[in-house]
Amino acid sequence: MSTLEFEWHDDKNALNRAKHGIDFEDAIAIFEGPLLVRPSHRGDEERFVAVGSAEGVEIAVVYTQRDSAIRLISARRARRNEREAYRQTFAERT
Repeated sequence: MSTLEFEWHDDKNALNRAKHGIDFEDAIAIFEGPLLVRPSHRGDEERFVAVGSAEGVEIAVVYTQRDSAIRLISARRARRNEREAYRQTFAERT
């Protein structure tokens, strides 16, 4: 199990499940494996997009760092270009 701390708004999680079919509780599994992290240029606060794999599915998680916790903003299946970048990055390391 991860030693990282995660947080999110329950209402936002419900909206995310309805829109993208991914629960934040499931999405945090990507933080236990290799991650491709890039800055996100949306919103007023510093945000990041992390692409990783959970149960064989590449997922993109938008998050921000709040004190010692990772605060999830959204989670969705990774887009084609994100999947390709993730696979290329980690295929080179194996």
